[in-house]
Amino acid sequence: MRIEHHTLISAFVSDLSPTQCCVGYLEVQDKRAQWERLSNRARRTALDQHYFPTIIGPDDRPFIIDHHHLALALHEVGQKTVQLMVLKRLNWLDLQTFWRLMEFHQWAHPFDQRGRRVAFTKIPATVAQLIDDPYRSLAGSARKAGAFAKDITPFSEFLWADFFRSKIAKPILVKNWDGAVRIAVQLAGQADASYLPGWVGAF
Repeated sequence: MRIEHHTLISAFVSDLSPTQCCVGYLEVQDKRAQWERLSNRARRTALDQHYFPTIIGPDDRPFIIDHHHLALALHEVGQKTVQLMVLKRLNWLDLQTFWRLMEFHQWAHPFDQRGRRVAFTKIPATVAQLIDDPYRSLAGSARKAGAFAKDITPFSEFLWADFFRSKIAKPILVKNWDGAVRIAVQLAGQADASYLPGWVGAF
């Protein structure tokens, strides 16, 4: 039986490859604000204690499979390097096989800011190119307001984003964000949301 040993390595933030197309930019802003409130010592401690789960893919590129919001926030504040936890090395695979395996393991989410599936070639090459999906921000804000519980299901908040996308018109998000969050919380408690990860039932 082959045993996988996780390896800890350092990498440039600019070299990190995403495994999803989008982020909720409000969450990126929140993480950036949290970072900027830290002292230099606290920042060093945070970096020493945080590891981005990573798959090493073709051409030895590090593909992060979680914490994309933090990665983009760190890029924006000019942080140069981060620590990675290498879960698997798949660098000998061709790209097509690599992405098929990534999706099989639920390590990739090839959907754009409208919730539409795209080719894996459309996933941004760097974290700096991640696209804002306001409905992903809405899902994050609704969760913080108690609409649903945090869940370990991969990309679970994107599922909630798509649920809200089908029920709340985008102009409402632009004109009345707080109102949109209140509507999302109400919708999350309805029975037709019960298939979603972290559903907690009616309010």
